[in-house]
Amino acid sequence: MSEPKTASPTPGDMYKGWLFKWTNYIKGYQRRWFVLSNGLLSYYRTQAEMGHTCRGTINLATANITVEDTCNFIISNGGTQTYHLKASSEVERQRWITALELAKAKAVKMQAESDDSSDEAPVSSQGDKSEFQSILRTLTCKAEDLSTCHDLIGKHGAALQRSLSELESLKLPPESGDKIRQVYERATLFRITSNAMINACRDFLSLAQTHSKKWQKSLQYERDQRIRLEETLEQLAKQHNNLERAFRGATVLPASSPGSAGSSKGSGGGHGKGDLSDDDENEFFDAIEDAPEFITVPADPKYHKRTGSNVSGISSEMGLEDHIREEQQQQQQQAANQESASKELIPRKKRRNRIPDKPNYSLNLWSIMKNCIGKELSKIPMPVNFNEPISMLQRLTEDLEYSELLDRAAKCESSLEQLCYVAAFTVSSYSTTVFRTGKPFNPLLGETFELDRLEESGYRSLCEQVSHHPPAAAHHAVSKRGWTLRQEIAIASKFRGKYLSIMPLGSIHCLFANSGNHYTWKKVNTTVHNIIVGKLWIDQSGEIDIINHKTGDKCHLKFAPYSYFSRDVARKVTGVVTDSSGKAHFILSGTWDEKMDYSRVMQSTRGENGAEGRQKTVYQTLRAKDLWRRNPLPENAENMYYFSNLALSLNEEEEGVAPTDSRLRPDQRMMENGHWDEANSEKQRLEEKQRAVRRKRESETVKPEEEADPKDSPTDSPIKSAHVDTYKALWFERKEDPVTGEVTNVYRGGYWEAKEKQDWSACPDVFSAS
Repeated sequence: MSEPKTASPTPGDMYKGWLFKWTNYIKGYQRRWFVLSNGLLSYYRTQAEMGHTCRGTINLATANITVEDTCNFIISNGGTQTYHLKASSEVERQRWITALELAKAKAVKMQAESDDSSDEAPVSSQGDKSEFQSILRTLTCKAEDLSTCHDLIGKHGAALQRSLSELESLKLPPESGDKIRQVYERATLFRITSNAMINACRDFLSLAQTHSKKWQKSLQYERDQRIRLEETLEQLAKQHNNLERAFRGATVLPASSPGSAGSSKGSGGGHGKGDLSDDDENEFFDAIEDAPEFITVPADPKYHKRTGSNVSGISSEMGLEDHIREEQQQQQQQAANQESASKELIPRKKRRNRIPDKPNYSLNLWSIMKNCIGKELSKIPMPVNFNEPISMLQRLTEDLEYSELLDRAAKCESSLEQLCYVAAFTVSSYSTTVFRTGKPFNPLLGETFELDRLEESGYRSLCEQVSHHPPAAAHHAVSKRGWTLRQEIAIASKFRGKYLSIMPLGSIHCLFANSGNHYTWKKVNTTVHNIIVGKLWIDQSGEIDIINHKTGDKCHLKFAPYSYFSRDVARKVTGVVTDSSGKAHFILSGTWDEKMDYSRVMQSTRGENGAEGRQKTVYQTLRAKDLWRRNPLPENAENMYYFSNLALSLNEEEEGVAPTDSRLRPDQRMMENGHWDEANSEKQRLEEKQRAVRRKRESETVKPEEEADPKDSPTDSPIKSAHVDTYKALWFERKEDPVTGEVTNVYRGGYWEAKEKQDWSACPDVFSAS
């Protein structure tokens, strides 16, 4: 990006250009567009904001300009406004200082001339001037009345004193003389007090006449300030109204790639700066947070097909009538879906809706975790106190909590709309984790978990632990409503002292039978915070690309990490659905713990450069519609590990399952029933048994490691092992995906046939004590 000219003089006593302004200690100096005009220095985020949004203004007539070093200088009005600025070079700084000093001198001169003219002929309305002169005349009259009263008081007081003196000369009884002297003294005091009052009133009038012009100028100044403030408030109200209309329901989308900062942050870090009145404080984000690259605004409800030179592309060439017709069709389809779902989703079996309450066991966390820092979590012997009574295979099956989203996706005729539902399903799989701070049980090698929901929800699912080190699980779910979901997930986790990072590896595949669309994506990272001190909480962060390998459609989702300084809603997820040419058709927004919405893009416009110099795309969208909303948790969920209704039923005892099923795992069942001490002992026994079986299997290996079949441990697999394990999964086999080219574990078949025959002779002995 070419750097714009830092400053440029323009006609009309105006000077403008780029300067770096100190914002805060997180973001440091940020580049802002400054405009010097008529003695006022204003700044904006971008040049495009000059027409509508001023970020701050300082009056140079009352400001002090201080030079710090070769490039830095400070402008302050001695009150609430202080700008710490930096030019790109010493020459540019000198140009700005010269322009500012000249503007300040001119502003001071204009203010002085205004004050002088106010002394002679105040700039005020004729009514205000007449009123002021009338008040002065009234005060003068009152002062003359007071002076007259003073003369009368003095005259009558003297007469009174003479009369009292004459009374003293008369021969009166002794008692009367005392009374007369007392009256004389009181009359003297009255005269002295009256004289003091009259003198104070005269002084007041003299002072009022002396300072009347000064008061008049101050009054006029306050009136001018009030008018200026009213105009400013009116302008702000208009700007707020325009912004509210433009950005009502607007969604900020993530940048496709992190951008470099457009300003230096280190050079000013040592100064004790911080303009608390600066509007930059209103957006106080983490330094690592990316600036948004896309924004959305509501489209005109009367939008019709049109083209223009400023339009870079119209995502959906349809007018208002087409949109109304589409909404009607969607409403009819939703009604039909609800009617069919009400018939199909009638539960044939009552599932349990509660488990025993979680015991309140105290545990010295630090004594266990202090020796685990930096180690892989799967290799740490963890007590069940940190667990929840569910295995990782069952937790993986919980991704099907909102399988109805895939049911709706299977009925979509448009691949782009289908992609929206697949994206919502991807986000919904994280909603069950928001309060789930417990660790699932690590599955034993060969352990399985089946979930048969053909009668209730139309699908059935099978998971198997296919690798021990690194731990990996394969999952296969198929629905009679036209979709198949399969995934191979390995968990890489590290304990960092304050938090636990969980990095899922492997890909998720979703296939639709009718359309042949094949979608793939990967999971984002999970972080468990406050491991040592404080309340545990979970955050999901990262980016997901959901790709339709048949059509080339793509959905880019961003899970925004939690930031203490961000003003955005917590757990925010945003995304954009594009076709193979990169044209946007839908905008997704919501949170991974509550809901997701989607909006159809009517047109896109290339906007102005942002604060970091990157060009943004503005998407005009129709009204947002619901894609997915989280189901409420069951009653008393806080005492049942915050399990959802589906999670509560996963470990329910069921007849006819394989002997390797997680429901039959004894340590997990003991923990669910509240017997944690016995569960810890049983867990250690099972883990030691698994180690012994593995040592035995390795010792009986006939084929040398160097001659092993490369398909057993392919180099291009996302899940790699440091050695060749001779264990072969029972229900899954490693194959190369014909679409993506990845080598992964794919369901080979046979499980449900074995269950129907109740022939489990091929299953390994996983849980028994022998």
